[in-house]
Amino acid sequence: MSLQERLTERFLRYAAVPSQSKEGCAVVPSTPGQWDMAKLLKEDLAELGLVDLEISEFCVLTGRLPANLPAGHAPVPNVGWVAHMDTVDVNLSPEVHPQIVKNYQGGDVLLNAEKQIYIKVSEHPELNKYIGSDLITSDGTSVLGADNKAAVANLMVALGTIIKENRPHGEIYVAFVPDEEVGLCGSKKMDFSKFPVEFAYTIDCCELGEVVYQTFNAGSAHIKIKGVTAHPMSAKNTLVNPALVAVDIINCFDRMQTPEHTEGTEGFIWVQAIKSNAAEATLDIKIRDHNKKMYEARKEFIRHAVEYVQAKNPKAGIELNITDVYGNIADALNDDNRKCVEYIFEAMKELDIEPKDIAMRGGTDGSFISTKGIPTPNYFTGALNFHSNCEFMPMAAVEKSCLMTLKLVELITKKKMLDKCVAFL
Repeated sequence: MSLQERLTERFLRYAAVPSQSKEGCAVVPSTPGQWDMAKLLKEDLAELGLVDLEISEFCVLTGRLPANLPAGHAPVPNVGWVAHMDTVDVNLSPEVHPQIVKNYQGGDVLLNAEKQIYIKVSEHPELNKYIGSDLITSDGTSVLGADNKAAVANLMVALGTIIKENRPHGEIYVAFVPDEEVGLCGSKKMDFSKFPVEFAYTIDCCELGEVVYQTFNAGSAHIKIKGVTAHPMSAKNTLVNPALVAVDIINCFDRMQTPEHTEGTEGFIWVQAIKSNAAEATLDIKIRDHNKKMYEARKEFIRHAVEYVQAKNPKAGIELNITDVYGNIADALNDDNRKCVEYIFEAMKELDIEPKDIAMRGGTDGSFISTKGIPTPNYFTGALNFHSNCEFMPMAAVEKSCLMTLKLVELITKKKMLDKCVAFL
């Protein structure tokens, strides 16, 4: 069976398990389907021969592939890979029904004849890059779930290849986490004593060649406002309308520093939700910036805005809570550990892949893991149009992603062994 065939088989196996996460749940994981995924993966990893397999109380699955290097080999760093088991909820069906377009020859892709759902080339010209490749799509009623089950399939096939071919490697750790799509909640529940690595990788972005080691610093602000209720006949100098107090806070922000007016590494303050009644109101705000100092300045600006509005409305009760959500992977890199990023570019060079260095306007599990002293850059799955029913996997690109995983293991092992030889000479 070819590498593409093995990747297809694995992906279809995991796509069959509904594992959509749910926003706003107080527990991790947020849905029972993620337990089903973890249990299936644990069985598959055990069959491959991984050890120390454990599913935590938070549905984080960890395991280890023991090193197979001969006695006297140069020290090889412990390295890890992380993939998330949940798929995103964008108000589509949680059930995924994949279909395969063999040897795509161009034109619109029919996803669902009954509902007349297509991936149209006019809307998705990226299809033209993959003529001649097999494509995997959904039936148009759901996302495909390549985010992140393409990565799950990638890791399982790569591990199987390493073991079957007895490729040399150091200690390899894997972690499959829940609830990435709802705030990196699974990676935040990791027991890092079960993941003792020098650096790690996620495989959680899109097009062939994409590399991410720059992400937002991310935070959230929750503001609760208590007003003073009064009947209109006696409201003068008594009524405090919490909705208007909320509007006063919002009006402190620069309308040009919002998601719809920024790009690249530009940050923003995003008022994402307002709820109000006669007695109280709440504001939920996202804070994002690639620059750490600017991120901290944005948080401080929100504090000042609340203080200013509080002074204008002394009878209102205003409570502000700011929480850091994740950090910029780049802030965890230094001269001693940035080799983990250099390995990605070296692997791409050897595989003749053109790198696309992206400053992501978002985050990955690695954005949180990196704050724990484990730099965790990210590389492409090969799939496109995440979070939509037009998501598709060109299997030629997905194969390249798996070859990246295998090449990284080879380079990490080989370079350390070569370093020892050079030192000896």
